[in-house]
Amino acid sequence: MFNRIYSFINKVKSKLSQKGQGMVEYALIIAFVAVIAGVLLNSNLKTAVETAFSKATEQLNTATGTNTNGGSSTPAEGGGGGGN
Repeated sequence: MFNRIYSFINKVKSKLSQKGQGMVEYALIIAFVAVIAGVLLNSNLKTAVETAFSKATEQLNTATGTNTNGGSSTPAEGGGGGGN
């Protein structure tokens, strides 16, 4: 009877320690990702990405004929003069 109780307690302890080990591993991975993200955001990468997106936006605006003020650079329709 005592052997069964001792065996049960050992099984529970081993499962609990495995779960705790898994949680520590996940916490270390999350901490590592957070450190890498912090380093990248404080480096010149942020400026490089912003510059790339700005250039892409300018090129798209030029290609579609829109200006940066939200209007269109194409002439207004139907405004001309004099035809019947």
